Amino acid sequence: MAAFFYDNQIRRFLIQFAKLFSMWQVTKGKDPAGNDILVRVPIMYGDSSRQAATIIAKNSASNLPSAPLISYYVTGLEYDQRRTQDPTFIDKITVRQRAYNSESQSYEETQGQAFTIERLMPVPWTLRVTVDFWTTNYNQKLELIEQLGTLFNPALDIQSTDNIIDWTSLSVVYQDGLTFTSRSIPQGTANTIDVMSWKFYMPIWISTSSKLKKMGVVQKIIASIFKGNALQDMQDDDLLLGTRQKITPYGYKVLLLGNTLQLLPADEPFNPPNTNLALPAPPNTSLYWSSLLNVYGTMQPGISQIWLQNPYMDTEIVGTIVVDPLDDRLLIYNIDPDTLPQNTLQPVDSVINPLTTGPNAGLPGPINGKRYLIVEDVGSAEATTVAWGDLVAMANDIIQYSSAQGKWVVSFDSTAAIVQQYVTNLTTNVQYRYADGAWMKSTEGWYDQGDYSIVI
Repeated sequence: MAAFFYDNQIRRFLIQFAKLFSMWQVTKGKDPAGNDILVRVPIMYGDSSRQAATIIAKNSASNLPSAPLISYYVTGLEYDQRRTQDPTFIDKITVRQRAYNSESQSYEETQGQAFTIERLMPVPWTLRVTVDFWTTNYNQKLELIEQLGTLFNPALDIQSTDNIIDWTSLSVVYQDGLTFTSRSIPQGTANTIDVMSWKFYMPIWISTSSKLKKMGVVQKIIASIFKGNALQDMQDDDLLLGTRQKITPYGYKVLLLGNTLQLLPADEPFNPPNTNLALPAPPNTSLYWSSLLNVYGTMQPGISQIWLQNPYMDTEIVGTIVVDPLDDRLLIYNIDPDTLPQNTLQPVDSVINPLTTGPNAGLPGPINGKRYLIVEDVGSAEATTVAWGDLVAMANDIIQYSSAQGKWVVSFDSTAAIVQQYVTNLTTNVQYRYADGAWMKSTEGWYDQGDYSIVI
C-alpha cells in the first residue's frame, strides 16, 4: 500500500492567485474636503451560487458578504497532454550544506553534510479559475477593470514557493474571457448586485515526493517540499481579507505615544519629526474616535484592530483598540509584541548631552553597568575631563561605566555599526532605532494618512 502523500500544491497556487486580486481599491464617495474615499476590495473563496445563496437567505449567524467584493473559485482541472514529457525521467541535484555550530547557533565557513535529491518528472495540468467581481455601481466595475486589465498582457507570472529545489513553483496566469455583467435586459424593478465574471487559467505541475539520499543510502522520503497549512488557509480572512475591510478614513493622521493613539487633522504638522529622539506633545484637537469609527461599523473593543505601516519595517504593527474611557480622543492601543522590532542592544538609562551633564553633575555617580546614549562628542585622545575621565566617544555612541576598569568605556561604537540596531530608553520606555548614522524613534510618533488602516 502506498504511503499517504499530500503537499498542498494546488492550494498554494490558488493562494498566490488570490493575492493578485487582494490589494485593489475602488472609490466610495467623497470626504468633506472633496477627496476620493478609497475602499480596499476584499476577496474570498467561493462560487457565485454560494454567495448568492448566503445573501438571499440573510444568514444572521455570520457577517454577510457585501459589495464591493471579489470571490474566486475553481471551475476546472484538466490534464494537459501537450506538455507531457518523459514520465520516467529522474533529475538528480547535489546539495551541500554549511556546517552548523549548535553551541553558537550559527553557520561556519566549512562544508557540512552533502545530499543528493532525486526529483521525479511532474505531471502537467491546467487549472481554471473564475473570479467574480461584485459591485454596486457601474463606476466601481470600470475602476477594477482599468486597474487589472493591463496586468495580463498576455500573462502574469506567479510563484507558489521560494524553495530553490521545487522546480514546479513557477506558473503563469492567462485570461480566458470576461462576462461584463450578470444582469439581463430588461432588468426589472429589483436592484440586484451586479456580478462581472472573469475567467483565467494556469498551466501548473503536480509532482510526487522526492528522494533524499546521503552517502548513497536512502535516509528518508521528503513528503513535503514546502510546508503547507490546512485547507482553511484558502478562506483565511487574515490572508485573503475575505471578511474584513481595511479602511484609511478621510485624510486623518494618527499619533502613537506609548499605548495610546490620537486622531489628528490632515493639516497637523509633524513637530518634532519622527527622526528626533524627543517625543511630541499631544496636540489639543477636537477629533473623536467614536464618531469616526461608528461611520464604518460597530467597533468591537479588544477585537477590532489598527495596523500601522512603519516605513522602516518590513511588516505592519498590529494592535487591538479600546476607546479611552477618560478621553474619547484617544484609543488604548494594545500592540501585539510579535509585530514590534526586538532590542538588539542592552537598554540605556537615558539620553544625555555629555558636555552639559556628567556623573555627580546632574547624573548619578559612577555605577557599574550604568549606560547612556550621548548626543555630542566627548573627550579626545590627548585630553581628559573631570566628569568622564579619559573617555573618547562620538555622538550616537552608547557609553557604560565599568567598575572592573574603573572608568567609562564605549559599549556601542556608532561609527563602526553596519547593521541597524534597536535599544530602549529605561527613563522614557521609548525604543530607538539606529541606521544611516543616526538614532530615531523606532515605532512611536506620527503616522501620515495612508500609513494606517482600521480593521473593524
